[in-house]
Amino acid sequence: MSELQTWQDELKFVAEFMRELSTQTDPQTAANLYGRRLREGGFVTSDGYLAVSRRDLSAPAYRITRSSTWTEQIDPWREKDRLPVFQTGLLSELIYSNEPTIIEDLPSRYSPDDPAAEYFKGMNFLLAMPHFDNGFALNMGVILTRDARGVERERIPLMLMQSNLWGRAVLSSVLRHELKTAYDALDYELKAVGQIQKSLLPHILPDIPGLDLAAFYETSQRAGGDYYDFFPLAHGKWGIFIADVSGHGIPAAVRMAITHAIAHTRPDATTPPGDMLGYLNTTLERRYLGQTGSFVTAFYAVYDPETRRLAYASAGHPPPRMARDGHVSSLDGLAGIPLGIDSGVDYPRHQLALRPGDRLIFYTDGLSEAFSPTHELFGTDRLDAACLADGDASGMLNAVLADLARHTGGAPATDDRTVLAMRVR
Repeated sequence: MSELQTWQDELKFVAEFMRELSTQTDPQTAANLYGRRLREGGFVTSDGYLAVSRRDLSAPAYRITRSSTWTEQIDPWREKDRLPVFQTGLLSELIYSNEPTIIEDLPSRYSPDDPAAEYFKGMNFLLAMPHFDNGFALNMGVILTRDARGVERERIPLMLMQSNLWGRAVLSSVLRHELKTAYDALDYELKAVGQIQKSLLPHILPDIPGLDLAAFYETSQRAGGDYYDFFPLAHGKWGIFIADVSGHGIPAAVRMAITHAIAHTRPDATTPPGDMLGYLNTTLERRYLGQTGSFVTAFYAVYDPETRRLAYASAGHPPPRMARDGHVSSLDGLAGIPLGIDSGVDYPRHQLALRPGDRLIFYTDGLSEAFSPTHELFGTDRLDAACLADGDASGMLNAVLADLARHTGGAPATDDRTVLAMRVR
């Protein structure tokens, strides 16, 4: 019977107990608190206590993980190697029975060579309360008393329920700790992958004669699959590349790095944009993406500052938006399926003579497909408005990002987003 005088006292005690227990993040500390509080409240009257576990063991093996006689409590979650594994004895019989058990004549039930004999000595009554996990008693609490009359039988069902609820709470704490440890390790690796990925992007935008440039890059996770790059080519020409790998996270980041590596083995002034995409497509399909269901959309252009001509080809990528004389349209003649699906695809080359004042926005679909809180797509109309914004390329980019923030309500990105703004001076 509880030593608390009234049910109101008991209710207050239990509420304070549960509140304190809910703040614990370490299973060992929580276990010590639980035992101390039960004794303070008089909820359990015993002369001895054992905790037994068979988790990660096969019959008839078990460990004694806690005892009221120990002067040093061993943490069974972090120091289980310090706890010996036993193969025989009454405790093995009890925990593998998967049933609560009452023994009222304990001395007659164990032998002197029982691994738990030292704990049973002088005790006459034993109450074994299994803690069930997935239907099996993987752990067990054992209450020992010298006098069999010390435990009220009518309270045993409630004690079994309380003991199991406590066991579930400890398991949740253990799992939460393990999950946090695993998450921290994974997050550390994701951060490292993200840093490596960003190192593959241009650190500084190139100084291309006659062009004003600005860029924005954002991943929806620590790492992502968007990619943009600039290639200095012979005769003063420049390659401009933007791509979007299907998927998110580490798999997309790895495929993005592969695309980066392949792209850097090819670009030169004599490689037409369509041939560049064809080379990427064949290599990706045959060696990396074939049969995986993954693909890469890409747009590659070669700009000649001397003639202001832009030669380009697309592999299923959203066509850049271009503003000229107050009118906005997409670049014409874009077709082709994404890279990595069919190695036999040709990517037609197209050409455009740019003029001073022309403005272009290259982007990935994480931008145009960004949703508002009411599930409205960002679309291309807002990109067109940014193309017409006053100022240089940075002004265009800032207009896009400001409109994006208003559209999404500042919500985190659900897909990787890349924007390249370009103005012809």
